[in-house]
Amino acid sequence: MAMTYAPPPLGPKAEAKPKCKISASRKLSLKILLLARATEELEAEKAAREEEKVRYLGEKLPPLQLTGLNMDELQGLCKDMHSQIDVVDEERYDFEAKVIKNYRDINELNLKVADLGGKFKKPALRKVRVSADEMMRALFGSRTKESMDLRANLKSVKKEDIKQEKELTMEVGDWRKNVEAMSDMKGRKKMFDA
Repeated sequence: MAMTYAPPPLGPKAEAKPKCKISASRKLSLKILLLARATEELEAEKAAREEEKVRYLGEKLPPLQLTGLNMDELQGLCKDMHSQIDVVDEERYDFEAKVIKNYRDINELNLKVADLGGKFKKPALRKVRVSADEMMRALFGSRTKESMDLRANLKSVKKEDIKQEKELTMEVGDWRKNVEAMSDMKGRKKMFDA
């Protein structure tokens, strides 16, 4: 005898599941513990960084022995320090160049990923009503004193010109009628006479 599984009926009671079984006070105590642990780790990381810095400086820059040195030895020491400074500046420049190159590469790769995905984030633009005078003032500042009247620059069309254009279109009329009228020999003669 095979038993079949029947899912429970879907209803308002079946869909409503408890969101979380942890009480609010327990959540708060867990958050406090997590924050305390995170601050401890940050402090330990900061101390480790300081120790690394001290160790690195101890290796790269030994303590100076200035006692008992004459003028020539001090000048030689200064020249050595200047040469070390030059080497460090070159290394710093190289590292900065590498970082800039890496940022550029990361940016190019992000653009390629966006191109492959085909989804571009379009910025939300706001509609702004700006008159021509306000736009000129914003572009050129207070240098422009004359107002820009765009309607004054428009071509004025007289009513007589409109009537002449209508008459010309009436004379031409339908091109099919003109072709039929000039299809015989008389029409060709008219065309050459004109």
